[in-house]
Amino acid sequence: MGRKGERYSPRFQFQVVLEVLKGDREAVEIGRAHNLHPTTVARWKKELLEKEAEVFGKDGTVARYEKRIQEMEKLLGRKEVEIALVRSSTEGSS
Repeated sequence: MGRKGERYSPRFQFQVVLEVLKGDREAVEIGRAHNLHPTTVARWKKELLEKEAEVFGKDGTVARYEKRIQEMEKLLGRKEVEIALVRSSTEGSS
């Protein structure tokens, strides 16, 4: 297996994960063929799948949109609380 702390190029990591995603061979077998620990291959696959949308986003576009969505969800939550408070106060005064 590879030495601890050994660095691999992003291109190599992508090629290994692409082999795994093709599904022609098991991840363990692919790792063995490249002298990689199965955990390393699994981690690379997980990282790629978690960041897949960013591959097509330019200059952090995806991250900016995700942040904006979070801000909007928080705002929506606050507005729902405000509406509930107004409703409860108007129902109590009737």
